[in-house]
Amino acid sequence: MALNTMENMPGTGEVGKKGLKAGQVGLLSIIVLGIVTVAPAYTIAPSIGPIAAQVGPQMPIVLLIGFIPMFMVALAYKELNAALPDSGTTFTWASKAFGPWVGWMGGWGFLAANIIVLSNLAGVAVDFFYRFVADLTGNEAIAELAQDKLVNVVTCLVFMAVALWVSIRGLETTRNVQMVLVVFQVGVMLLYSAMALQKAIEGASETSVPFDWSWFDPSQIPSGGALAAALSLSIFLYWGWDMCLSMAEETKGGHHTAGVGATVTAAVILAIYLATTIASLMFAGPGQEGLGLANPDNSENMLTALAGPVMGPLAILLSLTVLTSSASSLQSTMVGPARALQAMAFYDALPARLRAVDSKGVPRVAVLLAGGISAVFYVAMRLLSDNVLNDTIMALGMMVCFYYAVTAFACVWYFRRTWFGSGRHAVMRLALPLLGGIGLTAVFVQTAVDSIDPAFGSGSEIGGVGLVFIVGVGILALGVLVMLAVRGRHPEFFRGRTVPLEAAAE
Repeated sequence: MALNTMENMPGTGEVGKKGLKAGQVGLLSIIVLGIVTVAPAYTIAPSIGPIAAQVGPQMPIVLLIGFIPMFMVALAYKELNAALPDSGTTFTWASKAFGPWVGWMGGWGFLAANIIVLSNLAGVAVDFFYRFVADLTGNEAIAELAQDKLVNVVTCLVFMAVALWVSIRGLETTRNVQMVLVVFQVGVMLLYSAMALQKAIEGASETSVPFDWSWFDPSQIPSGGALAAALSLSIFLYWGWDMCLSMAEETKGGHHTAGVGATVTAAVILAIYLATTIASLMFAGPGQEGLGLANPDNSENMLTALAGPVMGPLAILLSLTVLTSSASSLQSTMVGPARALQAMAFYDALPARLRAVDSKGVPRVAVLLAGGISAVFYVAMRLLSDNVLNDTIMALGMMVCFYYAVTAFACVWYFRRTWFGSGRHAVMRLALPLLGGIGLTAVFVQTAVDSIDPAFGSGSEIGGVGLVFIVGVGILALGVLVMLAVRGRHPEFFRGRTVPLEAAAE
């Protein structure tokens, strides 16, 4: 299929000139793709254990606290998307608000977070693929294949290749595949929560505990460092709904549909997480022994340990759910970085080749680049880390905090002339985005400081410095170097000519 490099230059205000195909997805499809990208079954599996290890039974309140700045940033996204619908999202908005340097780094943060999570998604898919086959055949030895590094890496690359193949076929194929998978995923998660709750009430587990309202008391969180680490993990849990907004130029109804879809997605995800976490906490308890959620032996994939005791012969459904959740999210997550790369190239901030779209409006070169870099990153992390999933999740939380904070502050500054035009504007364009940005910045700084110590993650280190810090902060530092290298080849963008500074009019 021939590729067409768009000749139209940016700055005309006609967003369709990027070559993306308008009107491909509606509100329901946007919500489905948003939920699948967040992938609640996949994200809760490797996160529930580390959160329990940090804050114990205070897990529910941490999930709620983590949701607050994320929802504030969601409102910032909604405001910016209504005024400036653009597939470049953070990159474009930060460039217009603060100039090309901040905008480029915001785009880098977005790309880094997505590439990290693509590798993590593939890793979880590998674990649960062999777990599912073991459950299906009754041969437990098959599940151990995921621990073999060569088998793990090869299987991971196969999953990525399949995801890339589906992605380059266009959004229509993506939408049809995901519509079926999301219904199955949410249904099994609710079934698991109901069964865990019932067995906890019946006392079916030796470590089960009764529901306690003190779980929602933030004053019982052990320390500020523990809170920051748990919040970084909870932010990872919610991250992904902004993918809805990266498709604003391709939805029926444009920015309004994308904005509503992102808001509904965030609310649905919160409800699923609270139900799953509370039910798991009541069934397994917060301890470090046996089925306890803080047991380090089960931290990489807590749902694997709980599936059998909770669901019995139906445990295979949970394994299949996490497998399909991670595999489908792996595919849908390709949408975000591919469109960000294409937008950055469209505005002359990256090589022109990445602007190319095929006859279906798919930025195929950008999709392939995002997938290729992610594959290399996963292989490197698998060789360096003893607990690759946990370490990449912690580093991912830092990336998300960084570019979400940039987006929140961009919202505040872009709308500075409208702050006091109405009470709504004062809240939606100033107060809430500012508070959300400050909160995420605080989590980023605290996590960066704590992660210097290798004990913060799996214990993996390079030169005595924790791998989580090296990946999280190191990737941002690498972004600065890449930006300086790119500047010489793309001077027009860095002179502010392709994305000029703007401020919303009163």
